[in-house]
Amino acid sequence: MDERGDDVPAYRTIRMTTPESPVAALADIEAWKARKTYPSTLFAGGPVFGVAVERDEGGWELHPYFSGLAPQDARDSLGSHFRRLSQQAAKAGDTDAEAEYLAAGDRLDWERLDEMTVRGCRYRVVRAERFIRMGPDGPEPPRDTDPDPGATGRAGEALDPAAGLVIDPVHATGVSEGVLRVELLAALRKGGTVPADVHQDARTAADTHPGGVLLPATFMTAEREGGRWRPDSSGTATTPQSARDGLAMQLRVMVPWQKDLGPSEREIYARAADRLDAERLDELDVAGRHFRIVRVERLVRIGPDGPEGPRPSDADPTPPVMVQDQQLRERGVFTGDDGPDVQGAEGLGDDATADDGGEPDEHTQRFIRLFEEERRRRDAVRDRAADGTDGSDGPGSV
Repeated sequence: MDERGDDVPAYRTIRMTTPESPVAALADIEAWKARKTYPSTLFAGGPVFGVAVERDEGGWELHPYFSGLAPQDARDSLGSHFRRLSQQAAKAGDTDAEAEYLAAGDRLDWERLDEMTVRGCRYRVVRAERFIRMGPDGPEPPRDTDPDPGATGRAGEALDPAAGLVIDPVHATGVSEGVLRVELLAALRKGGTVPADVHQDARTAADTHPGGVLLPATFMTAEREGGRWRPDSSGTATTPQSARDGLAMQLRVMVPWQKDLGPSEREIYARAADRLDAERLDELDVAGRHFRIVRVERLVRIGPDGPEGPRPSDADPTPPVMVQDQQLRERGVFTGDDGPDVQGAEGLGDDATADDGGEPDEHTQRFIRLFEEERRRRDAVRDRAADGTDGSDGPGSV
């Protein structure tokens, strides 16, 4: 259908305007410069999922931490939200609301539901596609205008920039963001590069949800190997510092554990992590390896009924928690105080097995030791910062 002028629905339009604040204007200029420095836009792994609630005044408001790597992650988050609302209702003495919210949370423990209406509010699991910009020197790092609150090792305490964002095509955007939305809405994975059902679902979504809204960027770590860049598997850090904290954890815990490093080799990675903490770096070289903190764009598609939910082809391997529990009990695996004894651990992986005394194997115990060592280190840094005895010159110093 040829839609023109006033006949074009809001979800198929992109309203662009001059930014109202100096910060927004600077961000728009930075975004336009990024188009020249990092001219290519590539898919950044699979989609991410979060929760949104429809507003009476229009649009859908996002819940915090839009970071699920599968739809079930968002469903679990929604179930937790209903339980919190149930507790609040109980404190307020509203027994009807308490029961309804609790029943909604219990239902999500058993069913794969991507939309629910509870006490007159419509909730939906929402899908966002992810992209990175690439240039001659690799993927785009964080921009100066990207919010980066939170001290080193404590970035997870910072608020999610996307929390409370309203998905509504009526809201105007800057020119740079508007142009990027047009480009990303036209981006489809090429046939033959993904399974046929993934390709077909993408084509269908372009028809059913032709509009779109950009969420605040997230961040991931990428490593350059042999001239190519390999991103990590998540890319869901809400701030650059949160991604740096994740990389520091890898250097102090995961790499020594996975590579079974000795004390001298561990020290090399630990010193690199210390430097990353102290200088809030977006590039890091260690032991012949090169890491970069990378900026990730997220696009939510919009149709006549609001934001796009999960697609049939989206990976969703984990069932709801009570279904998992039931499956484990049917296999004879102990899951609680009233469950059967463990009859076997097939399918759980060698690293998850325990010896006859119930103790984790040595490989797992080593991970636990490394993790606890890092936890104690971060707690000590936090205590020194609270006492003002860390000698830091700023919130990001260690």
